[in-house]
Amino acid sequence: MPHPTSLPVALSSLSSNVSSADTAWILVSTALVLLMTPALAFFYGGMVRSKNALNTMMMSFCSLGVVGCVWAFAGYSLAFSEGSSLIGGFDHLFLQGVGFEPREGQTIPHLLFCVFQGTFAIITAAIISGALVERMRFSAYLFFIGLWTLFVYAPVCHWVWGPNGWLGAMGALDYAGGTVVHVNAGAAAVVGALLIGSRKDYGRQALLPHNVPFILLGTGLLWFGWFGFNAGSALAADESASLAFANTLLAPCAAMVTWLFLDHMRIAKMTAVGAATGTVVGLVAITPAAAFVGPMDAIAIGMIATFPSYLAIQYRSRSRLDDSLDVAAAHGVGGLMGAMLVGVFAREAWGGSAGLLEGNASQVGVQAIAVLAALSFSALASFALYKLVSIMLPLRVELDEEGRGLDVPLHGEQAISSGEGAVLLTRTKRVPTEGAPSSAGDPAGTSA
Repeated sequence: MPHPTSLPVALSSLSSNVSSADTAWILVSTALVLLMTPALAFFYGGMVRSKNALNTMMMSFCSLGVVGCVWAFAGYSLAFSEGSSLIGGFDHLFLQGVGFEPREGQTIPHLLFCVFQGTFAIITAAIISGALVERMRFSAYLFFIGLWTLFVYAPVCHWVWGPNGWLGAMGALDYAGGTVVHVNAGAAAVVGALLIGSRKDYGRQALLPHNVPFILLGTGLLWFGWFGFNAGSALAADESASLAFANTLLAPCAAMVTWLFLDHMRIAKMTAVGAATGTVVGLVAITPAAAFVGPMDAIAIGMIATFPSYLAIQYRSRSRLDDSLDVAAAHGVGGLMGAMLVGVFAREAWGGSAGLLEGNASQVGVQAIAVLAALSFSALASFALYKLVSIMLPLRVELDEEGRGLDVPLHGEQAISSGEGAVLLTRTKRVPTEGAPSSAGDPAGTSA
């Protein structure tokens, strides 16, 4: 262990620049946002059939590794270093220059800001998988999300949150990722679902969730992590974080109740999957507005955003679009509604620019430009990346693999094993009986 006097002098010179309270809160928030990706794995894993549960969970979980590395290598630099209004530069490639000294206007170490933002990139890529499960080749998916993080997520992130991004300069409001995360991922998910095609049983069988408790567990953990997602985006332990924290509680409450009401009106039942989906829609919708609107406005946003998402799911179920886990409805439409509604409800008294209700109708127009820019760019760039990956790797698994389920063919494991154990086969030489020909050297001469 090095002697304290041998530590870099820079460490002792940062006390006036770094806030211990803010740093502590963002450390916790980073861990909370990181938890959201395994939580999403449970949410998605419960939604699919048991034969694909492990593969589905791996698509979320492995985003941690692939996107985490890509973010450190180049993604962070392209998103947050100085560059043009469209893309960042190369100042922070391989985290060069990312150390203890805070970025301008911040009170937390630069390195902490980098990894906090990295958790956003990870969960965004993982969200896309919900539209591709049960038929996309795992290796192709990993390749795609690595490229997507660099060429789609990083540019959109720079537009909104980068040092000189054009949407941020225009005044677009996106507190924690309505356009950067949810609209962005929703567009990529729909394009992928259309290109890869529907599951072979889609429209012919009822593809029911195999584990509803997993869905509820995943939803609860997502909600827990979302407090770091939204309130952590204040980058300080202050009033803005407190407001975002309160709104992250209230909007999903309103959305859940509204969804249960709609379920009851439509089918006279209040489903657990509906309660979970409504909660996620409320979380998505409040994300861009988290610290720009008041608590009662957050409740209104949660309620209003539920209706188009609910209708989108009903429409999708009657169409040929096999968006397996309704990424477009929950994240795409929910994120779009949240991004637009912040232009309506934003209030100067709560930390946002004045919105429509305070007489600033132009803010709605700015929000519409941001949504359209993220949606169109993500759709076109994602299409190009899917095509690029398909040149090198097949995007879809073989039909027989899809029929058997992807857990064993692609991973050699099962989410839920059947029986008491596996039968292990080993090659051994048979002992020939008297007068019988020897099987030594015969490939068929094996026994279990």
